[in-house]
Amino acid sequence: MESFVIEGGQPLQGSITPQGAKNEALQILCAVLLTSEPVTIHNIPDIVDVNKLIQLLKNFGVVTEKISDGSFRFTASEVQMDYLSSDQFKIDGKGLRGSIMLVGPLLARFGKGSIPRPGGDKIGRRRLDTHFDGLVKLGAHFNYNKEDYFYSVEAKKLKGTDMLLDEASVTGTANIVMAAVLAEGTTTIYNAACEPYLQQLCGMLNRMGAKISGIGSNLLRIEGVSSLKGTEHTLLPDMIEIGSWVGLAAMTQSEITIKNVRWEFLGQIPNIFRKLGITIEQHGDDLFIPAHKDGYEIQNYIDGSILTISDAPWPGFTPDLLSIVLVVATQARGSVLIHQKMFESRLFFVDKLIDMGAKIILCDPHRATVIGHDFKSQLKAATLTSPDIRAGVSLLIAALSAEGKSTIHNIEQIDRGYENIDVRLKNIGAKIERIKS
Repeated sequence: MESFVIEGGQPLQGSITPQGAKNEALQILCAVLLTSEPVTIHNIPDIVDVNKLIQLLKNFGVVTEKISDGSFRFTASEVQMDYLSSDQFKIDGKGLRGSIMLVGPLLARFGKGSIPRPGGDKIGRRRLDTHFDGLVKLGAHFNYNKEDYFYSVEAKKLKGTDMLLDEASVTGTANIVMAAVLAEGTTTIYNAACEPYLQQLCGMLNRMGAKISGIGSNLLRIEGVSSLKGTEHTLLPDMIEIGSWVGLAAMTQSEITIKNVRWEFLGQIPNIFRKLGITIEQHGDDLFIPAHKDGYEIQNYIDGSILTISDAPWPGFTPDLLSIVLVVATQARGSVLIHQKMFESRLFFVDKLIDMGAKIILCDPHRATVIGHDFKSQLKAATLTSPDIRAGVSLLIAALSAEGKSTIHNIEQIDRGYENIDVRLKNIGAKIERIKS
C-alpha cells in the first residue's frame, strides 16, 4: 500500500499535458478483438485500469507490442477462447469494470462471451442490464450463474434489429455497437450514448470497415459486415483529467496552462467551471487558467435562485467531474447545490471535506449544498483515505489547497485513473511525496 504526503498551500505554476482518455482507452482496447489484423493505438495512458485490460488481452493470446511510450500494436489473430472458461479469468475479470466491454467483441467474432461481475469504484449500483438486453435483442442467449456471479452470452449468428435502450449507457452502447458491426443485417440503436469517446470508437470501427452512421447523435444505424480489418487510432486527451486540472488551478489560486485539450470535445466542462466564477481562456488548443488571487464567485440563476449543477448524459455535464466541482465550490464566493443523479454513493466522501473545515450540507445521497469560504478560511490539513478515483483526486486537490501537511491513503484508487500524478504535480510546484504505508 502507498500513500501521498502533501504540503498544502503552495502556489503552482506552469503547463501540464493531459493523458490519453481512460474511458476511451477501455472501449478501444476491447475493439481490437474484432479483427485478426494489427491495430495500432496511440496516446494510451499508463494507468492501473488500462494496464489491467491490456494484461487481460495478453491472457487471451492477443500479441501486444509496445512501439513507444503510449503506443502499442495489438494483433488478435489467435485468440485463446479456453481462457474465457478458466478459473483464472473469473479472478482477473473481477478487478476491472471495463472488462464488461470484452463481451460484445468476443460474442460477435467467436460466438460467445463471458464476464464475472466486474469491480471498479464503490460509488453505488452500476447495473449491466442495458448491455445484455441489447445483446439478447441481437440474438444472443443469456445466462447468469448466481453462485459464481458469472454472466455469459452465446449465439451462432447475431442478427441486426431495431432497439430502444432503457438508458443512454456509454459502455452499454459501446458493447452493443461492437457486437452489431459483425451481425447479419442492419441494427438501429435509439437512445444511444453519444459521448466523444463513443464517437471515437465508431470512427475507428468505420476505418476498420464497419458501416456506422448517425455518429454523434442518439440514433445509430449499423449495417453489419462479415469482417473487419486493422487500423491506427489516437486517443483523445482525458476530459476528466482536464477538468481536474482546472479545479486544481482554481483551488490553489495558481496560473496553469493545460496543453492540447481538443476544445471541440470538452462540451459543457468550460461552461460549468465558468458558472463557478472561474476564468477560463482558450489559447489556440490550450486552456489557460489565470491565478484567481481575488477568488471566484458562483453565478446565481437570472431570477436570483441558487445555482444547481447536475450530471446528465452527453452533451450534459459528466458525472465524473461532480466531485471536482464540489471541492472547488468549497472556496468559492456564494453557494451551489450539487445534484449527483446517477450514483447514490458518490457524494459520501464529503464527510472528509467537512472534517477539513468545508461548509457542506449532505441533503441526501444524491444532493449536497456547498457554502463557499471565499478563501477567508483555509481548509485544514487532514489524514484521508481515497474511496474511489474521482473522490480521491478531489481530496488530493483539497489537500493541495489546505494549510499544513495532509496524508492520503489508498492512493491505488487514484493511480487507477491518473498517470504519474505525483510526478506531474511536482513539475508545476506541488510538494507531494509518494510513500509506502
